Amino acid sequence: MTGRSVMTIPAPLASAPSRALPPGACDAHSHVFGPFDRFPPIERSVYALPEAAPEIHFAVRNTLGVARGVLTQPAPYANDPNAMLAAIAGAPRALRGVAVTDASVDDSTLERWRTGGIVGLRFTEMRTPSGERYPGSVGFAALEALAPRMREIGMHAQLWASASQLAEHLPALLRLGVPLVIDHMGCPDPRQGPDGPAFAGIVDLLADGALWMKLVICRLSAGGSDYARIRPLHDRLVERAPHRLVWGSDWPYVRIQPTPDAGYLADVAQDWVQDDELIRRILVANPAKLYDFNEEEKA
Repeated sequence: MTGRSVMTIPAPLASAPSRALPPGACDAHSHVFGPFDRFPPIERSVYALPEAAPEIHFAVRNTLGVARGVLTQPAPYANDPNAMLAAIAGAPRALRGVAVTDASVDDSTLERWRTGGIVGLRFTEMRTPSGERYPGSVGFAALEALAPRMREIGMHAQLWASASQLAEHLPALLRLGVPLVIDHMGCPDPRQGPDGPAFAGIVDLLADGALWMKLVICRLSAGGSDYARIRPLHDRLVERAPHRLVWGSDWPYVRIQPTPDAGYLADVAQDWVQDDELIRRILVANPAKLYDFNEEEKA
C-alpha cells in the first residue's frame, strides 16, 4: 500500500439467478477496485472501498452467468484507469471500460485507453449527500471540450445526473455529436412516476434513438430494496425504447444499504421484461452494439 490510509470492506457475493440469463448476456454497469497494493485510490473516498479485484469480479460474473461486462470507473480512482485497464487486459474479449478524465488528457493517452478496451468516458453532475461533487468526478463541461476527440476515436459519453439536470443539459449535449449513455435510468424521482416531465422527455429522446439508457434500478430504490415503485418507470422504458436499453447490476454496491443481491436483480430484470426476445435484445444485442463486442465473442 501507499501512505494513503484506505478503509476496505469485503465485496458482496452474488447468488445465482433462478432463471439462466441468455447466452452472451452483459452486465453493463459494475466496478473493479484493487488489488489495492497495486492500485490504491487516487482521491479521498466518501465510502469504504470494496475488495473487488478482477478475480472476484470474474467469480461474480460466473455466478450470474454473464459472458460480458462493462466496468465503470469509481470516483476514488479519478482519472487513473489502470486498475480497470488491468482487469480488461486479463479478459479482453469479455470486458470493456468507461473511464474518467478532463480536457487536459493528451491524445496519445486517449488512444491508448481506447486500444485497451475503454469505450467511453463518464461525466457526473450528481452530488454527495452533503451536496459536494464526488472527489475524482468530472462534470459535463469537460464533455464539451473533449467531444471532438471522443468522436474521432469512437468513444461515447456516460452521464450520471438527476433527471432534472439531464433535462437542462441534454439539448446542448446532443449537439456535440457524441453518443450519450444515461446512468441509472436517468435518476428520476420515483414519486413523480413515468409521466414526470423530466423523465418523460428523456424517454421521448430514447424512443427517437438519440440516447442509450442503463437499466440499473438499485440506486432509485429506498434503502436498496424498494423496487416496486420503480417498476412503472422501468416498464415505460421497455415499452417505448427497448432498442436503446442495456442492463447493469452496479455491483459491488457502494453506499447502498442493505446491500443488493446481483442474482436477485438479474431475476428482476427478466421478470419485469418477460418477453424472451426483448430480454435478449436488452442483455445481449444492445450492449454488443453499444460497447463494441463482436457477436461471436464469448467470455
